[in-house]
Amino acid sequence: MNRVREALHATEIHRAGITGRGITAAVLDTGISRHPDYSERIVAFRDFVNGKPSCYDDASHGTHVAGILGGSGKSSGGKYCGIAPGCRIVSGKVLDSFGAGEVENLIRAIEWVIEQRDVYRIRILNISAGTTRTEEDRQARELLRCVERAWDGGLVVIVAAGNLGPDPESITIPGNCRKVITVGAFDHYSGCGPTSECICKPELVAPGTRIISCYSGFRRGVYYTRKSGTSMAAPAVAGAVALLLEQEPELTNVEVKMRLKEAAVDTGMPKNCQGWGMPDLRRLLLWHADGKRYI
Repeated sequence: MNRVREALHATEIHRAGITGRGITAAVLDTGISRHPDYSERIVAFRDFVNGKPSCYDDASHGTHVAGILGGSGKSSGGKYCGIAPGCRIVSGKVLDSFGAGEVENLIRAIEWVIEQRDVYRIRILNISAGTTRTEEDRQARELLRCVERAWDGGLVVIVAAGNLGPDPESITIPGNCRKVITVGAFDHYSGCGPTSECICKPELVAPGTRIISCYSGFRRGVYYTRKSGTSMAAPAVAGAVALLLEQEPELTNVEVKMRLKEAAVDTGMPKNCQGWGMPDLRRLLLWHADGKRYI
């Protein structure tokens, strides 16, 4: 169990100089604030809800997610550092101040990320949002086709499993897409598989409950807050992917997915709750498959 708890601790990785530098991750969420832990690394922002031109986050959810993925911990003396504190961030606001949103806006945002992939050198797409619509719904089908296009275009697509578990078939859309990497949390609320097409989901799990990360109210002197959900688990895995791609930028998204599988630690949870398990950063980054050490 100690190994599981330590699997996503990145301090040793950062000391080795692996921080996700040169890798851009797109985060589709409630927006993003200019938090000092990553403000200088925000390279693009697009508001699909209200059409505002400048970065903002009226729910703080996207700011929190971005902090888990790429926060430097600057405002806490390094205490609340994200997984990939050197990565660049592209933000798309698709959810409103209540964390709700239209499927159409999420589709538009994914299409925008695909279009901007080469402009900002985007390698990772993190979606900590989902819908409970059935796959028979027209927009739900289009959303699934859209995330598949993002994957087929070469992006590593990371999607939260949703918080409707633990019953079978409780993964939200688009987390039920067979191609993307779906991430659950350790807790009973985490969405579980299999999907309606008998696909084992999620692929991975990560910590998701009472996670401390960046807060959009930092201008009032409060730099961090706690949030819970698979929304918090997904960016931890996205951060791990940024570290891996910094080290091996030639990897395809399929190869990244297989490397995550090889580096996963069994948490002892049922298969349809944990998938392959939790990524072990040491196994993922510090050692070759043949046992030769990277650093």
